Amino acid sequence: MAKTLVIVESPAKAKSISKFLSKNYLVKASMGHLRDLPKSQIGVDIENDFEPKYIAIRGRGDLVKELKNAAKAADKVLLASDPDREGEAIAWHLSHLLGLDPEENSRIEFHEITKPTIQNAVKHPRKIDMHRVDAQQARRVLDRLVGYKLSPLLWRKIKKGLSAGRVQSVAVRLICDREEEIRFFQPEEYWTLDAEFLCEGGSFTAKLLHHKGKKITISSRDHMDAVLQELKPAAYRISDIKNKEKKKQPAPPFTTSSLQQEAYRKLNFTPKRTMMLAQQLYEGLDLGNAGTIGLITYMRTDSVRIADTAQAEAREYILSQYGHHFYPEEPRKFSSKGRTQEAHEAVRPTSVLRTPDSIKEYLGRDQFRLYRLIWERFIASQMSAAVFDTITVDVEANDYLFRANASTIKFPGYLTVYEESYDDPEKQENEEGCLKGNLQPEQKLTLKDLREKQHFTEPPPRYTEASLVKKMEEEGIGRPSTYAPTIDTIQTRGYVVKEEKKLVPTELGEIVIALLKEHFPDIVNLEFTANMEEKLDDVEEGQASWRTIIRNFYEPFAQTLNTAEQKIGKIKVEDEVSDEVCELCGKNMVIKMGRFGKFLACPGFPDCRNARPLLEEVGVNCPKCGDKLVVRRSKKGRKFYGCSKYPDCDFIAWDKPAPNPCPKCGGLMTEKNYKGQKKNVCTNKSCHFTEEMKEEAGQKG
Repeated sequence: MAKTLVIVESPAKAKSISKFLSKNYLVKASMGHLRDLPKSQIGVDIENDFEPKYIAIRGRGDLVKELKNAAKAADKVLLASDPDREGEAIAWHLSHLLGLDPEENSRIEFHEITKPTIQNAVKHPRKIDMHRVDAQQARRVLDRLVGYKLSPLLWRKIKKGLSAGRVQSVAVRLICDREEEIRFFQPEEYWTLDAEFLCEGGSFTAKLLHHKGKKITISSRDHMDAVLQELKPAAYRISDIKNKEKKKQPAPPFTTSSLQQEAYRKLNFTPKRTMMLAQQLYEGLDLGNAGTIGLITYMRTDSVRIADTAQAEAREYILSQYGHHFYPEEPRKFSSKGRTQEAHEAVRPTSVLRTPDSIKEYLGRDQFRLYRLIWERFIASQMSAAVFDTITVDVEANDYLFRANASTIKFPGYLTVYEESYDDPEKQENEEGCLKGNLQPEQKLTLKDLREKQHFTEPPPRYTEASLVKKMEEEGIGRPSTYAPTIDTIQTRGYVVKEEKKLVPTELGEIVIALLKEHFPDIVNLEFTANMEEKLDDVEEGQASWRTIIRNFYEPFAQTLNTAEQKIGKIKVEDEVSDEVCELCGKNMVIKMGRFGKFLACPGFPDCRNARPLLEEVGVNCPKCGDKLVVRRSKKGRKFYGCSKYPDCDFIAWDKPAPNPCPKCGGLMTEKNYKGQKKNVCTNKSCHFTEEMKEEAGQKG
């Protein structure tokens, strides 16, 4: 019988796909790229119109030989790498290595690994899309030119081992710019005033908003005292009551970016971990008697489009499980922002009938949690809007206007299944409940209490991995496949560290970005980088030549490089000298920055290689042995708090210790954040005392 060789990228995908095809098909994995630019040299012939010099990747010789032998023995070869630019380039490289006819229809693609999809894909091969390949080559060559030309300059001027990249440097700049905003931020005082009114059946609270028809801003204690002096003796009446019905529509199904953000917020997954788990769900897992099945569609996408068949299946499921009131009159259509690859779909389950609970026993804990998130988001995206009854009550007194808002759910709609989370807790739906009492317009009210509160404006927050992904997407920096590796790279290079889930630039990161901003402004310019992404899209769509784009970039870049080489002197990153003495040679140890934060090292390196962690005290004693608690980092770089006597004392806490002990039992309190509300929580399991954190000057209340 005729044999068809199908080449995919990973063994897991090969295992899944082989079960859907007959014995006439042989499925093998290429393990990703088999041909690439060399690591030891730039690999781009600049004088020959930027011709790339591809070589077989070292260590893959046996695999290439195996695939060549399999291709020779087969009657047909189908290249089934991922359905994106990178996958298209892998297929093109494979066709060269295996000696395939470039005019032959040998490329297949699919966006989900299910039996009907795979069987349909092998019946409809096409030619390799050279526009996609050229877009990938353009990105690869562009990044190689920047990396291999600019990085050596950083080695010579700052220190060895540094790197610069077209996307990674912009990501670091975003973090550095935010840090600068925080550093120079000047807090401004402001006050708020709440009034509690008695009414039939209870009381309600309203916020002061206006004075004489204009929004009121109270910026000092004296101003607040003057307002209180006018309001305390005043007569209060309800000037207006508005009852409305408000609809809240569901969020669209996930794209790569929104999946990474939501998994971070709801599951505390880094983008890197989210993509690793999503890859496993996409490539397929063993579901017992059902066999190995891909559970989600391709996870690198910027599209929110949904296949008609998937939408129809969701409709039937919603109608059968929840009833017709939970399905909208017309199927939902979501539109993508900007230029998207509409051949792709959103990230969704391959079948909504595979509910999370029905397959939970076959999934790992984190696989299950991510699958449930994707499944619930998709189902909710196809459901009816949630309906709220809202009431707004305006109260007037002496030209001052107070307002109270409340809402109750009239019809839960999609909220029965899922509710989107936000970086800003104030964006969460405010379900305050009904305002108590029988309230009527012109009704006179009795003032129970006026509660003033002092606040201070706060600087913009540092980026989390989720908010950085969001910012990169908004600015057009990178593409879905680049977000996670970029964020991982800038931490690995030591330009950024993570502290309490926030991304903070290191001194090295700030020095590198300052140099790039001064001498290579285009490299770290957001608009320039976003425009380059648009040009790569033009190449993919066949509207531009990739060599022309590279040439237009490189010529001014090379001139800037030469100028910078002459202008920039040696930049010495001075190490901070500590009071700690090296026990091996007696020199004062210096503070250095590593991947996992600061550490102490002997300045006598390489003659003396002594190094140890820098123990940063937190000002709280260990509840187990009474010694000092210090900041530590795990092997993965996560910050935690442990006893300075480790390993003699093994106490650890993942949350930051609060300065004061528990007022109830005297135990250790730690700081926690519940949906934006900061609290101190006792770690004593038999106590669990909780209190709101006191607001400090310089923080917004």
